[in-house]
Amino acid sequence: MNRAQSIEQKIQQAFQPTHLELVNESHQHSVGPNAETHFRLVLVSPFFNGKSRIQRQRDVMDLLAEERSAGLHALTLRVMTPDEWNQVKDEFEMVSPACHGGSKNEKRTK
Repeated sequence: MNRAQSIEQKIQQAFQPTHLELVNESHQHSVGPNAETHFRLVLVSPFFNGKSRIQRQRDVMDLLAEERSAGLHALTLRVMTPDEWNQVKDEFEMVSPACHGGSKNEKRTK
């Protein structure tokens, strides 16, 4: 099982999401081929009802502690309740911040 599959499986079991998007963005960074170090996650679950944005993110990061200690470098998160998602889903766009380690293209031009 690769890292993306492991993350998805853990999230499905813990949060029973109504919407889940996990995108491997590692290819945009200075890592080797087939790397699984940089991800973007959109997670919608009733589990987050009544929780602050910070607590929701902590819950996800705590769940993925093993992946973080084994090389998961960056995880851009957006965690929402189903009601919040329904309000934004038609216009939702998520862009991950640039990696401070530089991209492959930036390193080539230096």
